[in-house]
Amino acid sequence: MRYRVMNLTRNTPLADQAARADSFMERFRGLMGVKDLPVGHGLHIEPCNSIHSFFMKIPIDAVFLDATLKVVEIRHAMPPWRMSKVYFGAKSVLELPAGTAKASQTMTGDQLSFETAA
Repeated sequence: MRYRVMNLTRNTPLADQAARADSFMERFRGLMGVKDLPVGHGLHIEPCNSIHSFFMKIPIDAVFLDATLKVVEIRHAMPPWRMSKVYFGAKSVLELPAGTAKASQTMTGDQLSFETAA
């Protein structure tokens, strides 16, 4: 299933083809080995309050979300082979192409929404 993700606070789209990773294996694999993450795509990992980019080939924006889908923290252009902090208020993370958060002016405290894409 794919999702459209909107920043309701800024009325800007973040993704129109975001996948969901909610099983152990999907969360473990994440974006490892992905060579290109096109604009409009992303991966929503739940539950999750910390990520790593080991074995990844591309930088990503990591948008950490609380249980109400409010932005807790953003790691802009996180390069491969890094680890994020643990964000205790985060319940999930939305991984996006590097630059997406800045381009959409997404900031801590913004409210996101997810709806099923057609």
